[in-house]
Amino acid sequence: MEEVNIKLDVMLAMRKMRLKTLAELTGLSEQNLSLIKTGKAKGIRFSTLYLICKHLNCQPGDLIECNFEEADEDNNK
Repeated sequence: MEEVNIKLDVMLAMRKMRLKTLAELTGLSEQNLSLIKTGKAKGIRFSTLYLICKHLNCQPGDLIECNFEEADEDNNK
């Protein structure tokens, strides 16, 4: 199974920003940001990623990581 982790909660904590504030700054809904934060979103648009990165002053790689070890372990089962 592919394992992609979203670290929006980490970035928000590092910036001492609440999800509601990010929603207000980006114009994105708090519900959609919550889905992204919890990893329940099926995908993310580049425009959404851009807005999040712009307002958190970070790069996409700061928000998204691939866990190859877990994915490889799942494939070997």
